[in-house]
Amino acid sequence: MAQFSSMSGQQPVSAVPGSGGRGSDVSASLEVLLGYVARGNQDAFSELYDRVSSQVFGVVRRVLRDPAQSEEVMQEVLVEVWRSASRFDPERGSATTWMLTIAHRRAVDRVRASQAAMDRDERAGRSAHRPAFDEVVEQVETRLEHEQVRQALSVLTDLQREAVTLAYYGGYSYREVSELLDVPLGTVKTRLRDGLIRLRDAMGVAG
Repeated sequence: MAQFSSMSGQQPVSAVPGSGGRGSDVSASLEVLLGYVARGNQDAFSELYDRVSSQVFGVVRRVLRDPAQSEEVMQEVLVEVWRSASRFDPERGSATTWMLTIAHRRAVDRVRASQAAMDRDERAGRSAHRPAFDEVVEQVETRLEHEQVRQALSVLTDLQREAVTLAYYGGYSYREVSELLDVPLGTVKTRLRDGLIRLRDAMGVAG
């Protein structure tokens, strides 16, 4: 937490209701902490960091594999959480899902950036015009794909969206999703199945 020591807060974390909660109270407590973080509370951010950093690192490590890069991206994710906590909307999902979605997005961005750099090196001896054209096409296709997925996710119920995000973007097993959302395993499997069917239909993918 030394790298975050310059972040100033107004209230001690002891003022945060339920900040010591565990088990089924963790999600609610994280939502409360995010509210204080959004107001610049350093102590709330320190507690949030301690609670979620290992989960964030796990999600990033699943994507990047490299421990050093994973540590670096984890720090970037938590800085983004600090800066954008006011954007968290509890009506669209839990605090855990919101933060782990940021973690997965950052990790994927790092992979794509690394791959893009490698591709540019490989194309260095080719025509100066073709790489620029290819990069523009790739960026457009990626943005269209992201927009299509974002719109498709909006048709899901809250539980379906959280389950799909954790299982297929966060890399969690069905049992881990069940524990994170505090929902029976059978319910998670059903919601994932129904959610994927709705996603397929919304994105126009043939069954």
